[in-house]
Amino acid sequence: MPPMNTLLLFDLTLVAAAYLLGSISSAIIVCRLMRLPDPRTQGSGNPGATNVLRIGGPKARKAAAITLFGDSLKGFLPMFAAHLLGATGIVDASAWLLAGVGLAAFLGHLYPVFFGFKGGKGVATALGVQFGLLLPLGAAVAAIWLFVAKVLKVSSASALISMALAPLLVWLLWPLHAEQGTAVLVGMQTLMTLILFWRHRSNIRNLLAGTEGRIGDDRGPDEPSPGTTS
Repeated sequence: MPPMNTLLLFDLTLVAAAYLLGSISSAIIVCRLMRLPDPRTQGSGNPGATNVLRIGGPKARKAAAITLFGDSLKGFLPMFAAHLLGATGIVDASAWLLAGVGLAAFLGHLYPVFFGFKGGKGVATALGVQFGLLLPLGAAVAAIWLFVAKVLKVSSASALISMALAPLLVWLLWPLHAEQGTAVLVGMQTLMTLILFWRHRSNIRNLLAGTEGRIGDDRGPDEPSPGTTS
């Protein structure tokens, strides 16, 4: 294992790398490459998969799927790297590092340094973090989203409900994986959930007013499902 100072430097480097990776806007880059309008100028102005989908046409559907995959990957890859490097002793194999890396990737998506700190709402990246933290956790959150979406057919409500339950799922599932770190990771997920609710405040107002778009509507919600979100 490297000396303590070197270990701390590696830890901080991984956290910084997670933020920078999170700051890469899949929606903006994909739309540029596919010669589609900038999603920030379309629909809700949110650089996410649903807003890319609003552009319309087969190219937009393909671009939205790629955006979803890219935004999820931004959350998954840093967590996977933290697990892998922690197992080899290159970085600190602790819940604190996992929490820091996960939050950094998530905040990078919300406040990207490369795009004026104006990013998406974070559902897909949060789901990627959850899958990277623990596969059963990501699967459980995705399953809740799909169930609620099938019943309510409102994407934002599905995202909010599934993410609201995520801290409880971390509390239930993480102890099955490791003896320590549950409180830290529940805290990380709780903070992510609170930020997600804040970023979805316009959706919440629409839900309360009964005006939120339903799945399949042209004006659909700002954040789609784990299968179509960003």
